Amino acid sequence: MKFEDLGLSQPILEAIKDCGYDTPTPIQEKAIPNILMARDVVGLAQTGTGKTAGFTLPMIEILSEGRAKARMPRSLILSPTRELAMQIAENFGTYGKNCKLSKALLIGGSSMDKQIKIMERGADVLIATPGRFIDLFERGNILLNDIKILVIDEADRMLDMGFIPDIEKICSLLPPMRQTLLFSATMAPEIKKLTTRFLSNPKEIEVSPKTSAADTVEQFIVRTSPKSKKYDLEQIIKNEDVRNAFVFCNRKRDVDSLSSWLKNRGYRAQAMHGDMAQSQRSDTLNGFKKGDITLLICSDVAGRGIDVDNVSHVFNYDVPMNADDYVHRIGRTGRAGQTGRAWMMVTKYDDKFLAAVEKLIGNSIKVVDIDGNNSPEAKPSRKEKKTYVNKSNKSSAQKKMPNNKTSSRQKSKSYKDDMADFCGFGDDVPAFFKN
Repeated sequence: MKFEDLGLSQPILEAIKDCGYDTPTPIQEKAIPNILMARDVVGLAQTGTGKTAGFTLPMIEILSEGRAKARMPRSLILSPTRELAMQIAENFGTYGKNCKLSKALLIGGSSMDKQIKIMERGADVLIATPGRFIDLFERGNILLNDIKILVIDEADRMLDMGFIPDIEKICSLLPPMRQTLLFSATMAPEIKKLTTRFLSNPKEIEVSPKTSAADTVEQFIVRTSPKSKKYDLEQIIKNEDVRNAFVFCNRKRDVDSLSSWLKNRGYRAQAMHGDMAQSQRSDTLNGFKKGDITLLICSDVAGRGIDVDNVSHVFNYDVPMNADDYVHRIGRTGRAGQTGRAWMMVTKYDDKFLAAVEKLIGNSIKVVDIDGNNSPEAKPSRKEKKTYVNKSNKSSAQKKMPNNKTSSRQKSKSYKDDMADFCGFGDDVPAFFKN
């Protein structure tokens, strides 16, 4: 099937052609005709399958007739993160360039006054994060009487981030006679309740199993320890032909520390997480897209929904504590039919999380041994070096290291190292573990 067979007008088809596309993805092929027929739709598809274009293209077609009034948008798209909202806005700009549609992007970290001025001129498409949308609505800057289409994108991430109450509040404020589209990678019970309450006889579209990883991504595991993890990561990067990569950490403080460590080692790495200013996050993402940054070290919230073409690798520096996040993470590579490689660093404390991931995807992930000669743990320890002492010099070696002092010192150091490994802090042990 071609895009010409989906019922889209010529101006939109020309914009699609200019992007180099001629064949829709499965989610686009199934969703676009139903949306054009004004049906409510629930679309279940893993990340990287083109679901953003699956709703932006028919929305442009529907909204091309008519004009927005001041402070009265004609459609609303809710996104969990600023980056994903910006990406959706880019899609509308790309595919709607031949149509006279106006859009407004309402996200935190940006000037509210500028967003209000855009709203006052009128916006056909309003793309917003829930918090900023509710804020402007309660200030009286948005009127919802003319909303004809509502899109809830990445609904499962909305659930993870605690936005479901906000979504329910927004849905209750909108006109009941509207078209509602919900897209998600997974269908949790809470999201199912949302569809039952706010969607009318929706068409359910599922293009792949909700817990499957993309077939285009090769997956590998490296067994490591908290102390040697970053050195093993560097060894993998050296062994692999890494064009560009996402590196996911579970904690924001690890994002910053790992990014600094990699930059000190000479890599073009940069951190991105929710505590950064929006302007800094935007500059970082643009640098990654342009190739100025090779390794983007990020948290799940910051990395979710980011669409970057031709990402060669994904590194899970930490095993995700939520198994669903593993599928979303590795979906950053191997997109649109291309191939990619995903690596995960696993310590002995991660086994229960690894088991949950493998149960979710229905497969065991291949364990790979790497050459870790640059790891401190690969070097002979003081205890190991003693085995190389010549027996004839044994007494002199013992004289240099009195038994009582050495034993006490080694025991103290061993205890601190064990505590560091157990708590997952590696070499940087917090102050409360130090004497």
